[in-house]
Amino acid sequence: MSSRPILSFPDPRLRVAAASVTRFDADLRELAADMLDTMREAPGIGITAPHVGVSLRLVVLELVPGDVRTYVNPVLDGVSRETLRHVEGSIAMPGVTDELERHAHVRVRYRDLDGAEHVEEADGLLAVCHQHEIDQLDGIFWIDRLSRLKRDRLIARYNKLRRS
Repeated sequence: MSSRPILSFPDPRLRVAAASVTRFDADLRELAADMLDTMREAPGIGITAPHVGVSLRLVVLELVPGDVRTYVNPVLDGVSRETLRHVEGSIAMPGVTDELERHAHVRVRYRDLDGAEHVEEADGLLAVCHQHEIDQLDGIFWIDRLSRLKRDRLIARYNKLRRS
């Protein structure tokens, strides 16, 4: 497997809704493995296929080293009213983070790499990651969830980091 280039903000491909996966084959497994290598190299804890320029609904998470989770065509199937605040960032925008409010508990419906359907209940960091990555699959970049003032300040900080 190999690492792939990560799209950098503000690449417009990060704002396009990804297509559903329809073929569960060796190419999909290879893409997932490449995404894992790319995410680890970045480093990060989550990555979507759009991050590497492939417009497919595929997510790889590794919140704990060695516990790799792959989600094909994930969708939120339920969310709690309770929320939590968590610091977020993106491998497409390294060096900057900010705090966002997300649902504290989610239910996610998805398929695995073989096409079998699953449902997962998640809370805490895993729930945040699901919401963050599914947003990305829908073409919603995480900074879109910030106020305009916070977003503008964060973009200015990011641009300054890139120049230095």
